Amino acid sequence: QLQLVESGGGLVQPGGTLRLSCAASGFSVPYYDIAWFRQAPGKEREWVSCVDLAAGTLEYTESVKGRFTMSRDFARNRVTLEMKSLRPEDTAVYYCAATPRRVCIVTTRENTRSYDYWGQGTQVTVSS
Repeated sequence: QLQLVESGGGLVQPGGTLRLSCAASGFSVPYYDIAWFRQAPGKEREWVSCVDLAAGTLEYTESVKGRFTMSRDFARNRVTLEMKSLRPEDTAVYYCAATPRRVCIVTTRENTRSYDYWGQGTQVTVSS
C-alpha cells in the first residue's frame, strides 16, 4: 500500500528554520514526481515545490525561492523541505504528494489533481 507521512512541523518565530520530512512507503522515491503543497486557513491548497525526475530539476513557487530547499533522500526513501527565513505568511498545513507520471512541469505542477497520492499534512505556524 502506497503511503506518504509528513513530519517536522511546529511553531517557529519569524526568521526561523524548520525542516519537513515526507516518508514514502509502498513505492520508491527515485521513480516518482513528488511535490510539496500548503494550505492556509480559508485558502485553497497552494503548490510550493516539486521535483521533475525527467529533467532532474527542482521547481519552486516564487514566494519561497531562495528560502526553501527540497531534496530527496534515496537511502531513507523520503523527501525533505528545508524552510529558512520563515514568515508569518508561510503558516499553513504542509502536504507532500506523489505520482508516477511526469507532472512537475509548468502546465501541471500546480494542479492538485495532477497527483495521485497525498500525505495527511503537518502544521507549520510562524508567529512571535
